[in-house]
Amino acid sequence: MKIRYLTLLTAAMATFAGVALGDTGGGDVSPIYGVKLPDGYRQWALVAPAQEAAPLDELRAVLGNDLAIKAYQASTLPFPDGTVLVKLAWKHVQSPEFEPASIPGAATTVQVMVKDSSKYASTGGWGVGRFINGKPADEAQHQTCFACHQARVQNHDFVFTRWVP
Repeated sequence: MKIRYLTLLTAAMATFAGVALGDTGGGDVSPIYGVKLPDGYRQWALVAPAQEAAPLDELRAVLGNDLAIKAYQASTLPFPDGTVLVKLAWKHVQSPEFEPASIPGAATTVQVMVKDSSKYASTGGWGVGRFINGKPADEAQHQTCFACHQARVQNHDFVFTRWVP
């Protein structure tokens, strides 16, 4: 039983190390930060939904890995290294079946934040990736990410999203 537990623990630690380094999943890496889309992120827990007004007019959902969810639940700030947040975004569309309701339209972006205080020390400990159709957005789009977070949510470890239990 102890050997099985240690085997599972070792596998979990290896997975955690890959996530913390942004080396998680196939595909291209984001410019500047080298962040990838994490494997299995679509099965992660929901942190919170959001709606972005014009000009983006998007519906969004922020998901977090297990470490992120634990940090949110414990109100831990700053977030610990290894925290990964993923924001899914879709165009905001009126439901054809029920006019007062909104539904997701076409996917717009998937954005990833990876906490690694050493690797990303110059950007508050966070590396970011922005992906369109599974491919990284251009460098110019990545250069604007940290400045916005720094200007608006520096007191919340550079994270906009709040936990919605």
